[in-house]
Order: sequence, then structure tokens, then C-alpha cells
Amino acid sequence: ITTDEIDRIVHEATVSRGGYPSPLNYHNFPKSCCTSVNEVICHGIPDDRPLQEGDIVNIDITCYLNGYHGDCSEMFVVGGEEALDAKGRALLQTTYDCWVKALNFVKPGNDYKDIGAIIEDHVTEQGFTTVKSFCGHGIGSVFHTNPNILHYRNSEPAGKMAPGHTFTIEPMICEGDANFLMWPDDWTATTRDGGRSAQFEHTLLITPDGVEALTGKIETSPVQFWERESKAHEGVWLGTSAAAKERQAVLNNLLLGQS
Repeated sequence: ITTDEIDRIVHEATVSRGGYPSPLNYHNFPKSCCTSVNEVICHGIPDDRPLQEGDIVNIDITCYLNGYHGDCSEMFVVGGEEALDAKGRALLQTTYDCWVKALNFVKPGNDYKDIGAIIEDHVTEQGFTTVKSFCGHGIGSVFHTNPNILHYRNSEPAGKMAPGHTFTIEPMICEGDANFLMWPDDWTATTRDGGRSAQFEHTLLITPDGVEALTGKIETSPVQFWERESKAHEGVWLGTSAAAKERQAVLNNLLLGQS
């Protein structure tokens, strides 16, 4: 399959449900989703290159529906987890685990700036690096807005979390150097050293008692090895609020047989 074909599927699925693919024509972005393969850090433009066994692919999808944007991304391994080498497996697991640790930190009263240290400390321990040139963001009726969510230790005054805030956490983690090279298309960012990069993303809603993923998985979602084997959170993550935990328990029982 090509990433162009993935883009077609995303476009048709979005439009058929009454939505609009937010990336399409956003600052001249030419496609309906981003597909970032191997060394592409983010904003990869779908094309006609056939994917190969062992490729790691981030598919980043944002839909505009009923006046609001919902932004999420997930990693996939072409050919299944058996096709992935040990270093690639560690990269995906580390990226997922640092992301979940950051998600679990979110609750009213906490500082947005402290998200970055949680991510950087975890990935550094595992021998990986975090990209500092791209960040998470506020989201709602506007695609990208404040606050900026930095994925590295920082002291930026980004404010405190409060119920009703909606934003993304989307760390980009590299197996080598985290510096990037921008392609002439002005969108595709790759690692300078050609090392692979991985990323996960949810749109989050802060509630009075925690946080919920507005882009969480559902009954038909695939369960990936990093969810099964995570030491940060076993199973699918839907949030920390009482309501999210209740839905999460039901979903994991269905998908994983957890009680």
C-alpha cells in the first residue's frame, strides 16, 4: 500500500461522516492527513512510494466536525510487530510510555510546562532524544492555538491546567539525533542523521477530576504491542477521570480480556 492510498481512505472516511480533513489546504498542505515514515519526524506528505516491510509509520489525522477540530496520531508497523527490529521496538515502546506518563500528569492546577520534563527524563533514560522544534498545542474551534506544549524540560510560562481546556500532547522521539532537516516542500521534517522517529498524539479535555482523551480508541480499534507491554499503563488509555476510567475498564475487558 502507498501513503497516497492511506490518504484517500482517510479523506473518504472523514467526508462520509460529515467532517472535513483539517490538514487539507491548511497553509497549502496538499493532502488530508500526514504520513511520517521512518526518519520523517512529522508532517510527511502522502505519496506514491509503496510501504515496505519493517517501515514504521505515523498516521496523523485531524477532522473538523460540528465546529471543532480533533487531532490524533498513532504508530503502525508495516508487516506487523514481527517485522520490527529490537531498536525500533524499543523506540516505539519508549515513545508510547513517555506519552502516557505525560497524559497521566494532566489535571486541574498543574503547570503545562512540567509536561516536558516528564517526557525528556523518560526518553533520556532509555537512550533516545526528544524533538524540541515542534510542539503540542491548544485546539478547539481553531486548529492550532495556545498553549504550546513543549516536549522537553523547560521553564516557559505556559499557564496552569483548568477544567474545560483542550489541547494535544504529541512527543516526537528519535533513536539518534533530534535535530531536523526541512524538505523543499516546506512541510516534511526529517531527522538529520537518518535515524527513525516515532510519535503519538491525543486531543485531551481537562475535567474537574482529571483528563479524558477526546480521540480515544473504540471497540474496533487495534491493540498494539506497546499497549500490551507498557509498564506505564497496561492496555488502552482513555483518561484519568472517573468517567474515563469506567469506559477504559469496559474497553480493555473487551479488547484484552482484562477484568
